[in-house]
Amino acid sequence: MTRNQSRANRRIDLDPAEALRLLGSVSLGRIVFTRQALPTVRPVSHAMDSGDIVIRTYEGAALTFRAEEAGDTGVVVAYEADAIDPDTHLGWSVVVTGYAHLVTDPAELDRIRELLRRWAPIEGMDQAVRIRPELVAGVRLTESAVQSQQSFTQ
Repeated sequence: MTRNQSRANRRIDLDPAEALRLLGSVSLGRIVFTRQALPTVRPVSHAMDSGDIVIRTYEGAALTFRAEEAGDTGVVVAYEADAIDPDTHLGWSVVVTGYAHLVTDPAELDRIRELLRRWAPIEGMDQAVRIRPELVAGVRLTESAVQSQQSFTQ
């Protein structure tokens, strides 16, 4: 296939359970939150914990401050992770929107620290944020049936 030929790929919407399962199969994603009235995106490592997404953060970080400031209501965030092949553009992508809460219970915080490997060495990475999914959207990008059949006959 030449660069100018278009692929006959297909997009399949995922149900929320499958989307969260895929999200849990990778350890890196991007969190989106508001900072000074503008969207801010940060790459972070995550883990799934009882259906929630947990990430580590540090005191003084913009997200830590926003979650602490929001208190019990939490702060609205989006979280995105994917596994898409850069050559074929096949794979999946999941976006979760929900409320982020600063984890304050010391025992829970210790447990989350054990769950998460830091992807970048940052001093003072002692805080954690729990994101409770409210909206879950996911897509799988796959070869169309026609294209798959053609590849078997060649």
